[in-house]
Amino acid sequence: MKKFLDEHFLLQTPTAQRLYHEYAAKMPIIDYHCHLSPEQMANDHVFGNLTQAWLYGDHYKWRAMRTNGVNESYITGNRSDKEKFDQWAATVPYTMRNPLYHWTHLELQRYFGENRILNSDTATDIYNSCSEKISSADYSIRNLLGKMNVKLICTTDDPLDDLAFHQQMKAEGSALKVLPAFRPDAAMAADTPQKFSAYVNRLETVTNISIDNFDTFLDALKQRHDYFAANGCSVSDHGLEEIYADEYTEVEVASIFDRIRKGVSVPLTDIRKFKSAMLYIFAVWDWEKGWVQQYHLGAIRNNNSRMMKVLGPDTGWDSIGDFSHAVAVAKFLNRLDTEDKLAQTILYNLNPADNELMATMIGNFNDGSVPGKIQWGSGWWFLDQKDGMTRQLNALSNMGLLSRFIGMLTDSRSFLSFPRHEYFRRLLCNLFGDDIENGELPNDLPWVGKLVQDICFNNAQRYFGWQNLISNDINTEKQAIAAHL
Repeated sequence: MKKFLDEHFLLQTPTAQRLYHEYAAKMPIIDYHCHLSPEQMANDHVFGNLTQAWLYGDHYKWRAMRTNGVNESYITGNRSDKEKFDQWAATVPYTMRNPLYHWTHLELQRYFGENRILNSDTATDIYNSCSEKISSADYSIRNLLGKMNVKLICTTDDPLDDLAFHQQMKAEGSALKVLPAFRPDAAMAADTPQKFSAYVNRLETVTNISIDNFDTFLDALKQRHDYFAANGCSVSDHGLEEIYADEYTEVEVASIFDRIRKGVSVPLTDIRKFKSAMLYIFAVWDWEKGWVQQYHLGAIRNNNSRMMKVLGPDTGWDSIGDFSHAVAVAKFLNRLDTEDKLAQTILYNLNPADNELMATMIGNFNDGSVPGKIQWGSGWWFLDQKDGMTRQLNALSNMGLLSRFIGMLTDSRSFLSFPRHEYFRRLLCNLFGDDIENGELPNDLPWVGKLVQDICFNNAQRYFGWQNLISNDINTEKQAIAAHL
């Protein structure tokens, strides 16, 4: 019987173990999509205790606690941090076979050297020990990230953000590179006219542009797009239920904008036309600047309207949707490709039923100009667990080139979430190790090790053009190619 979470965790063969320990484990981390706080990174925040670092804002844990019958006062309510932690510790034994069980204990091990199993019996000792550490300067946010060898983080930012904290870190020459990503979801939210109009008012203030029609609206947004570019942004992101690629005319969209601006509800067909126009325009701007664009597709958000009113968004009331993506995604990408305006693109699906769809869709628009120009993103949100990531890797292997994949990201709001990169790397090495041991791949560890390192770090570094921002001192590519030849 194997020991729980030993050094060979998830590595089922000697070859997998060698691939991980000799090649993958040492690679730095690029986290090219997350929801971490730029302010906390800029100020090198020190948490007061483990609860603040671990449970504040983590809706994965909140959902598990609710399912385990924990009262909301111990989750997002006014109970003390120690009481909240105790309720989480009591929940952990019931999370077995949920990825939270693995993540929880990986995080305790990697950050704090804590090898005990978390439960009600160990809760107080673990809380006191880890809280003492994390409240010290040695465990400041940048030091936490350094422990995981994180070199670059790409945050998720509204177009109205002043990016002051990104500017602060750049000015001080921080070794940790923190770049913004342009996330204009609120600028497309035509289905909530009052909120949309309020957003446009704020856009007017930020840009000092009087927005009285669709053209001036675009002028203001373009100013913000340019501002992000001037502050190091080279990535956009969209969180959508689905891609919008409905037919529209410029006259129609201008009229729709006028009605929305006045707070008038418009029919769904017009909302879709407006969103279709905005997605296309944003995509063209991204292409003009050579940005990478990301599309996170398939979540149904804020399903519980009662709790949405109480707690707001991003508090754990979202789920997988069953949208039909194929035709719209193909139409959207094809229009851009036909006009020679298709930027490097990453597609993410939340419904695993869409795996093979995405794995084949990306091949339609890879034109040879850039290795893996159109990417299928890693297992996301509900799918960033052992089965979800393994299925994604296998589908990509079967229908594309896994070797050109840009690897894992956290998509996280927690600074203790970076062992998820290790989790992914172990699963990746286990897949290659199994194939080698089964005689399905040659026993060419220098070459396979190179591919593993590419997927872990090198591919993303090249894909996003961040070679000048971060260097990888561990580069076996030339030796691996020479050995392979």
